[in-house]
Amino acid sequence: MATASPLTSLRHCGPVTFTPNYFPSPFKTSKISALHVTTTTTTTMSTPPHPSLEIIGGATDSILPLLNSTHLTRPYDPFPLIGWNCHMETIYASFYRSLPDVRLRRECLRTKDNGSVSLDWVSGDDHHLPSDSPLLILLPGLTGGSGDTYVRHMLVRARNKGWRVVVFNSRGCGDSPVTTPQFYSASFIGDMREVVAHVAARYPKANLYAAGWSLGANILVRYLGEESHSCPLSGAVSMCNPFNLVIADEDFRKGFNNVYDKALASALCKIFKKHALLFEDMGGEYNIPLAANAKSVRDFDKGLTRVSFGFKSVDDYYSNSSSSDSIKHVHIPLLCIQAANDPIAPSRGIPREDIKENPNCLLIVTPKGGHLGWVAGVEAPRGAPWTDPVVMDYLEHLERGALKGLTPCSNSVDVQQCTEGLHSLKV
Repeated sequence: MATASPLTSLRHCGPVTFTPNYFPSPFKTSKISALHVTTTTTTTMSTPPHPSLEIIGGATDSILPLLNSTHLTRPYDPFPLIGWNCHMETIYASFYRSLPDVRLRRECLRTKDNGSVSLDWVSGDDHHLPSDSPLLILLPGLTGGSGDTYVRHMLVRARNKGWRVVVFNSRGCGDSPVTTPQFYSASFIGDMREVVAHVAARYPKANLYAAGWSLGANILVRYLGEESHSCPLSGAVSMCNPFNLVIADEDFRKGFNNVYDKALASALCKIFKKHALLFEDMGGEYNIPLAANAKSVRDFDKGLTRVSFGFKSVDDYYSNSSSSDSIKHVHIPLLCIQAANDPIAPSRGIPREDIKENPNCLLIVTPKGGHLGWVAGVEAPRGAPWTDPVVMDYLEHLERGALKGLTPCSNSVDVQQCTEGLHSLKV
């Protein structure tokens, strides 16, 4: 579940220190050179994907043959016992997945409405990486931050490949300060716009990419859809995206899912109570007592979120904040990875038809995985999720194409030209 581990060492805008060790076992590598080198040799997929994986999308023919075959041609093999039940896998990954040691440096960004978000960079990267190193922005799930295990594993993997990585901690998340009576929501992409603009201005020579999980993935895909042709990112990855929030809300209140609902509501209330004074004497339709003592995410959204962002009701908020409606407007390469048994992001909410029709989109659905779990692969059960090497392979493929001046397929007319360009890569 997309809960955040408390980052007790973080204090507002000060430096973030976890340990002095950049790349802990099992991710230690040789010292990275000051020069960024993008290799042009890899293994292409000469055999079709394993039938245990559902792989569809308008970009299937152009992208899939060029990806590394190691993970997609093998059967998805969940770790025994843990990976056989979606709830067991979700809970195990949340509590028992290893947490890589990383020394981070925090930057607080003041937004146009006087709000604040926190950007956590790997300490020392300005000295170790060239300015044109590819840059990956990570968006954690609801209440999540740079202290979450799934975020940290992806950060370490990308950094070990020579990428610059920054974690975007939303308002109140990861001990990010809250300076106005407004948090963040599934519908609000204003902070994402400002973060991307800030990062792009700071590293104008770098190609920018983003990867998001759960609610962070929903926000990312909405951002891609709204920016459409003008999106400054060179590619993106969405994982465990609830996509259709109406469907997700329906399932969230069923059976064992109530456990996740209460846990996330508790995490939201904890963040809210730390900043409760900002919300004193809020009038209008706000129901501050309901939000402060919410027993469900829906209660919190009803009392606070939907009012803050101008929605008539919670259902109106969920209906108009779903990223499923944004897929058709995405004009940069987008990889979506979902688990068929995800209890929080239901498979039936995936906009499969829109993904099939968009020449920029590729969808991979694993038969197991739970929510933010994917306890499978060579690093299971306590290491990185199964998704991480797949994501990194995809991003490095895009970076190779970006360096050669290739552009994404932005409409059906461009598909053939784009496909020809991709196949001309030296791989």
